Amino acid sequence: MSSTVTTREHWIISEKGQLFAQDWTPTETVGEPILLLHDSLGCVTLWRDFPEQLARRTGRQVIAYDRLGFGRSERYPGALPLDFIDDEARTFIPLVQEHFGFERCVVFGHSVGGAMAVACVAQHPQTCAALITESAQAFVEHRTRDGIRAAEVEFAREGQFERLQKYHGHKAFWVLRAWVDTWLSEDFSDWNLDAELAQVKCPILSMHGEQDEYGSAAHPERLTSVPGVPTMLRLLPDCGHVPHREQQPAVLQVVDEFLQRYLP
Repeated sequence: MSSTVTTREHWIISEKGQLFAQDWTPTETVGEPILLLHDSLGCVTLWRDFPEQLARRTGRQVIAYDRLGFGRSERYPGALPLDFIDDEARTFIPLVQEHFGFERCVVFGHSVGGAMAVACVAQHPQTCAALITESAQAFVEHRTRDGIRAAEVEFAREGQFERLQKYHGHKAFWVLRAWVDTWLSEDFSDWNLDAELAQVKCPILSMHGEQDEYGSAAHPERLTSVPGVPTMLRLLPDCGHVPHREQQPAVLQVVDEFLQRYLP
């Protein structure tokens, strides 16, 4: 599907601070909008051209926002709580829904954003028409922690931290420590999505790179093991942790196929 896409910027008020959001809306839209949830170091800008291409391919409005503490949103007040995944779904998703005025959406999360997407579906079943995860973690795995430790070492190299500052400004150190310290914390080691997945009643698509440095295929396998709901699992060969950048055409094709099959 091809169409002119209009991009707009938004500011959403929350009790903890303002959130920056953006939407990409085709001239002629179809179906429920797609809500994008970014990864642990991500923000709206780091989706790059994917939201626009997704809007063109599917004909749906695409919405993305910077979580509090990330990108252009305001600073997070204090340390990130260990229940930040459930808190995102509980506290901020309703604000995004109210601002954009949609009744239902397709929730699409990358990495930890995928976990937040699962939590969103579990907490707001009437709002979520379908669930899409990309490179999402369903539990804490040794590969996840090893990948984070390696990334922490890489960010300590000269010039590497500036990559984060480019997107998060003065909040960059908080962003890095929130990611590293949370996932390496012993108090977080037993975290998993089993309880949330048991509440999912909508169609699920889980995409995962076969060379994902932060998680094995055990994650999409668990994410698509929900009984009684339609599921699609796609492992992408020669692909790491960011399929929408590394293999964008394949991701767009799979997402479009999924939506046409289950939300025609």
